[in-house]
Amino acid sequence: MPMALTFVMLIFAEVTPKSVAAVFPEKIAFPASFILRPLLLTFYPVVWLVNFLSNSLAKVFGLDIVNSKLTDNLRPEELRTVVDEACDSIPKHRQGILLNVLDLEKATVEDILVPRNEVEGIDLEDNIDTIMSNISAAKYTRLPVYEGDLNKIVGILHLRSVAKFACGNKSDITHDAIRAQLSDPYFIPESTPLPTQLINFQQEKQRTAVVVDEYGDIQGLATLVDLLEEIVGDFVNDTSEQQAQDIVAYKENCYIIDASVSVRDINRNLGWELPTDGPKTLNGIIVEFLERIPDATVSFRLDNYTFEIKEIGENRIDKALVMRIPTD
Repeated sequence: MPMALTFVMLIFAEVTPKSVAAVFPEKIAFPASFILRPLLLTFYPVVWLVNFLSNSLAKVFGLDIVNSKLTDNLRPEELRTVVDEACDSIPKHRQGILLNVLDLEKATVEDILVPRNEVEGIDLEDNIDTIMSNISAAKYTRLPVYEGDLNKIVGILHLRSVAKFACGNKSDITHDAIRAQLSDPYFIPESTPLPTQLINFQQEKQRTAVVVDEYGDIQGLATLVDLLEEIVGDFVNDTSEQQAQDIVAYKENCYIIDASVSVRDINRNLGWELPTDGPKTLNGIIVEFLERIPDATVSFRLDNYTFEIKEIGENRIDKALVMRIPTD
C-alpha cells in the first residue's frame, strides 16, 4: 500500500503537473499564483524556521550558505549550449551573431588588425603628385600619414578632408595643407580584448586605431568596421572575394591558402579548428612548427592537418597546401 501511494503521488502530484506546466507555463503559473501567494504568507514562519535550522547545521560543517554568493546565472559555455539548441526559434544568422558575441572575449586587437605590410598610407616625404596619386587610388576613407617610415606616423587623413582643397587650385595642394587636415592618431596596444576595445572606440569617438606592440612599434591598423565584422560578418563583398582568392579549393578537404591569411579567417571560412592561441597567420603556424623559414618544399603534419609549402618568398612563405585529415 505505501509503495502504491508513493507511485500515485509521484505520477499525479510530481511528474505530470511539472510536465504540463513546462508546456503551458503562463497558463499554469498565473492562476496558481492566487493559491501559492496566500500559502507563502501563511507558512512563512515555518519556512524561516526550516531555513534557520538548515543554515545552522551547515555552519557546523564550515559552510556559510547565507553569505555565500549563490547564483543561477549561466556561464558562457552554458549560454552557447542554449543558443545552439535554440536553432528552431532563432534564425541562423542571428544565432551566428550571438555565438560571435560569446567568442569575442577570446579575441584581441591582434586578431583583427590589418598587418603593417598591408597598410595603405601617405608618406609626406613623397612629392605632391605621388601623394595625390596614392590618395586617388586608395581603397579606404582614412589613411595613416607618416614621414619616411610608418613608425613615424603623424596623423590620420580622411579623404573627405582632401576634397576641400583637391578640387581647387593645384598650387594650394602642399605638404602643409595636407598636415592641416590631419587628425591625431589614436594608439592602442595589440593585446587589448575586443569587448574592451569596442567600448574604447565608443568612448573616444574613434573609428580607426594605430596598433602598437609592447615596444611601441606600429604593428598595423584596427578599425571599428573590422571589429564589428567579427560579430555580424562581412559588410561588403570585397572582403569575401579577396578571401575566395586567398583560399582556393584544390580537392576535397584540401586547399591552397595564401600564408598571410589569418588563422581565424581560415577556421571561419572552412569550419576548421586550427589552433588560434599561438601565431595569428598561416605563415606564423608553419614557421613556428619548423622553427625556421624553409628554403625548399617541406611537408609536415600538425594535429589533424597536413601542410605542404608551395611558394616561398624572400622572408616569408607565400602559399601552402593544407589538407584536413578526416577523423572517425
